[in-house]
Amino acid sequence: MSLIIVAVETGIMAYVEVVYYNTQLPKAFYFWGHVFIAVVYAFILFIFSTTYGGLKIGSFRMIELVFSQGLATLVTNVIFYAIVTLLAYHFPPVIPLFIGMILQCVCISAWILSATYIYRFLFPPLDVLLIYDGNTKDIFVQKVKTRRHQFKINETVLASEDYDKITSLIDKHQAVMMWDVSAEERNILFKYCYEHSVETYVMPKIMDIVLRGATPLHFFDTPLLLTKSSPLEIEHLIFKRLFDIIISLVLIIITSPFMLITAILVKAYDGGSIIYKQKRLTVNNKEFYIYKFRSMKEDAEKDGVARLAQASDDRVTPIGKVIRKIRFDELPQLFNVIAGSMSFVGPRPERPEIAAQYIEDMPEFTYRTKVKAGITGYAQVYGKYNTLPYDKLKLDLYYIENYSLWLDIKLIILTVKTLFKPDATEGIAAGNVTAADMVKVASDDSDKED
Repeated sequence: MSLIIVAVETGIMAYVEVVYYNTQLPKAFYFWGHVFIAVVYAFILFIFSTTYGGLKIGSFRMIELVFSQGLATLVTNVIFYAIVTLLAYHFPPVIPLFIGMILQCVCISAWILSATYIYRFLFPPLDVLLIYDGNTKDIFVQKVKTRRHQFKINETVLASEDYDKITSLIDKHQAVMMWDVSAEERNILFKYCYEHSVETYVMPKIMDIVLRGATPLHFFDTPLLLTKSSPLEIEHLIFKRLFDIIISLVLIIITSPFMLITAILVKAYDGGSIIYKQKRLTVNNKEFYIYKFRSMKEDAEKDGVARLAQASDDRVTPIGKVIRKIRFDELPQLFNVIAGSMSFVGPRPERPEIAAQYIEDMPEFTYRTKVKAGITGYAQVYGKYNTLPYDKLKLDLYYIENYSLWLDIKLIILTVKTLFKPDATEGIAAGNVTAADMVKVASDDSDKED
């Protein structure tokens, strides 16, 4: 099914290239030239479709698939138009490209609708048994309900129940999910599931994520897992720094007109300061000042209490709402990257006072400062603003322990998709004002680390 949509979209744009854009070239292409352009287009489209998840039939909801594949197509067509422009030595008309993309979007919608129905007919939702511990079961159940086309939790049982009772329930279901189960209980139950070939989904603990990124070694006839003192090798640090400088300089040049307009609007609204600076933590818990365009009132925290932004925060100005929605408030952080206090990709820097509240109940929170803080990161791409701190920590640790330059590039590409997702900047629920409020649930998980 994935090959079908890539082929159809490529065919549409190949037709546009042959009929319209080939006539714009100083020297027109013939058969093999058209084949080459089509192959390049298909390759680029497949890379972005895979990265944005547009081909994940059965994993995402249909509306999310349409959005993901549509975005992949848009990015591919922009690159395609840039290639045509370079070949033609001028800017050809965009109308043929626009018409071709409309036809592609129609095909995408029809493809996703038919492919999803075929998938759901062949693979109905899994009958799931949830084995849980702690008091966060309802949170997980609500998450699973967003994937009701994949999973259906038909029964739940506490991990502390009698072993025979749990195993008898396991035998009745197609799959098992383990949520917040201690390592000792989890290992016993997981062995039973593995032995009986039961599909098993496990919520990892923090040390599970660290070990997943460990280097496998063999000493004689003994396998070992090595976790190094520093997650990034010296060559990683050098290439990451060079990558940060190049990307930041390019983006500063590209976004400078937008930064100028934003600065004028922020100043014109209430006459206050344009740039807002705030103490944050970066690598090895070093403090630095992060720079943003001011999106809140000047006296947003006049009482000195650090507060997290809420869903409908009256401290945010009308201009601030707009620049937050389109992420323009973050643009001055490009200068933080140039200065070396931040990286382009990494865990988001936390305020010292808020980090202290998290660490009080969740000591593992300090692990995220093993690398430089970043403008975007794994937790920002795969989580939300209001994702629980414990879950954000696990996402950040996954990035730290699995770092590669390609992962940085992939997260930057995925950040483009995140910019268009309204829930990514959603504030925390009303009533959860400080970090202490947010960490209550997370600390229950953290206390169970083994």
